[in-house]
Amino acid sequence: MKADKDRVTRSIKIARGQLDGILRMIEEDRYCVDISNQIMATQAILKKVNSEILHAHIRGCVREGLQTDEPNPKLEEALALLDKLIT
Repeated sequence: MKADKDRVTRSIKIARGQLDGILRMIEEDRYCVDISNQIMATQAILKKVNSEILHAHIRGCVREGLQTDEPNPKLEEALALLDKLIT
């Protein structure tokens, strides 16, 4: 992985902590809007981390893969990821 592993790991651990908190909120029958807000906050962290990983992938792996005239599986892989993000 070409992304900053320390930053990505910290963010994922924060998201994991938020998910644990969301589970507690559900178990405690907390207010639905509060739960939803926490879910959206966790999604925002995951979206940001995913973006960082994909940017690093494109800047590193895909760039390296484009330096050849051969068919490029890294480029196809990146395009498939973009398709998943769009749908």
